[in-house]
Amino acid sequence: MNEPIITISGLTKRYGTQTAVDGLDLSIQKGEVFGLLGPNGAGKSTTILMLLGLTEPSAGKVSVCGLDPTVSPIEVKKRVGYLPDDVGFYDSRSGLENLLYTARLNRIPKEVAYSRARQLLEQVGLEADSGKKAGIYSRGMRQRLGLADVLIKAPEIIILDEPTLGIDPRGVREFLDLIVQLSRDQGITVLLSSHHLHQVQQVCDRVGLFVGGRLIAEGNIGTLSSRLFAGEPFLIEAGVTRPGKEQTPATREDEVLPLLSTLRQVEGVSSVSFAGGAFRIGCSRDATSAIARAVIQSGYGLTHLQKKIYGLDDIYHRYFEGGESYGKTA
Repeated sequence: MNEPIITISGLTKRYGTQTAVDGLDLSIQKGEVFGLLGPNGAGKSTTILMLLGLTEPSAGKVSVCGLDPTVSPIEVKKRVGYLPDDVGFYDSRSGLENLLYTARLNRIPKEVAYSRARQLLEQVGLEADSGKKAGIYSRGMRQRLGLADVLIKAPEIIILDEPTLGIDPRGVREFLDLIVQLSRDQGITVLLSSHHLHQVQQVCDRVGLFVGGRLIAEGNIGTLSSRLFAGEPFLIEAGVTRPGKEQTPATREDEVLPLLSTLRQVEGVSSVSFAGGAFRIGCSRDATSAIARAVIQSGYGLTHLQKKIYGLDDIYHRYFEGGESYGKTA
C-alpha cells in the first residue's frame, strides 16, 4: 500500500468565526483501512463532507481518486460510497428492491444490477431476508443493507460515519469483520469515522486522532505508542514469591530489595517499582524473557508475568491528557 488515493493539504473549513477543520494534512493509501477517531464535534464529519464535495473548503486542497471534489463532485461520488450513521431506505420496499433502485440511479444495467444485488445481499448476510420490507429490518440489518447499498456501484473508496451505532455486540463484530474482508479481498479503501476506540483498533491499519478541528496525530498503533511512550513502550508486571521453600508471595518492598537492584540491571529495563505486591517494569523493548530469568536466578519464584503493549485507549487518553503540546510534536 504505497499509492495515495486520498491526499489532503492544508484543508480548512470555517463557519463564521468557528473553525470546524483547521489546516488538515493527510494521505491515505489505496486499499488501506483508516480510522478517523475523535469525540463529537472534533471535525470528522466536516472532513468527510469536504471529501465528498458536499461542502466547499475555506482553504486547502483535496484529491480523491485523483479528482478535486469541489470541481468534480459528481465524478467523486461515482467512485466513493458513503454510509452515514443513519441510513435511509424506502421502508415499503424489500431489501432487494432498495438495492435495485440504487442501481438504477447509478445507471447500472438491469441484469448486472440484479446479479450484483443478490451477491451483495449474500455477502452481508441478508440473503434470507432480501424479500422482507426494509421497514421491519433491525438496526443491524439496516446497516448491513446500507453497506450493500454503498457497494452496489463498485466504489474504489467507502466512507463509513459511525456505522456501528445502535448495533448489538455480535452485530458489530460481524460488521467489522466484513469491512476488513472487503478491504483485503477487493482492495477497497475504507475510511471509518468513529469514537469507539476498541472497534477502530480492531480493524484499522492506521488512525488519525482529531480534536478541536485538528489532526493531532496519525499512524499505526505501534508508531503512536513508540512516539508517546518513547522511553517505555512496554510495561511488564511481575508477581514474585520470597526465596525459600515456603514460596510465600512477596508483598512488601523490603522483601524484594535485592531483586529490585537486579532487575534495574537487565538490558532494556528503564524503570522498576514495587507496589501492591507486584513489580511494574518499564522497558524500551520486550525484555520479558530476561526479566523471568533474572527473577529465577535471584532465588525468587514467579507467581505471574504479564506484558502490556499500549493500545489505542492508552494512546488516545495520553494525547488528550497532553493536549496541544502533543499535537505540535506528533
